[in-house]
Amino acid sequence: MTLLFGFAPFILFAALSRLSADLALWLAFASAFVVTIRDFVESPTLRLLDGASLALFGILALWRGFVAPELSLPAVRAFADIVLCLVILVSLLRRRPFSSPYIARDAKDWPAPLFLRVNQMVSLAWGLAFAVMALADGAVTFLAASFYVGIAANVVALALAITFTLRYPVLAAERLAR
Repeated sequence: MTLLFGFAPFILFAALSRLSADLALWLAFASAFVVTIRDFVESPTLRLLDGASLALFGILALWRGFVAPELSLPAVRAFADIVLCLVILVSLLRRRPFSSPYIARDAKDWPAPLFLRVNQMVSLAWGLAFAVMALADGAVTFLAASFYVGIAANVVALALAITFTLRYPVLAAERLAR
């Protein structure tokens, strides 16, 4: 469940961006700051997703606020999706899935190969979700696809990633117990 808190800034941004892109970016940045500080106080290490969200939403908020206020919401969303997808995929390529620090608390007794496999699968699910979201937002930005089709693709991708994140580790733990 703590992994979902790591995505809180992005989920907040996605939920509020229809009201105001600028408000959503600044609140996502504030949320990333709170999540990062809270976790850093508990354990003085910076998780990859927390650091990436903090940097991404801080830079996007400043960029859209002061440099390119005309930047469209779908373009901002596509950029955020691409950056998060790349962060996740790089963590997989380095064989250090971004989800490991979040799941480690719940999987202390798991064998190392199972722990790595579960984290690879959860990270891959999120990487694919952000890839789908980037494609959908890119289609809205550059191909004039319907904004609502983009939103629907985002909601479905997020829902599938969240569901997989909540269910797959439980299934793996049940298999381990048998």
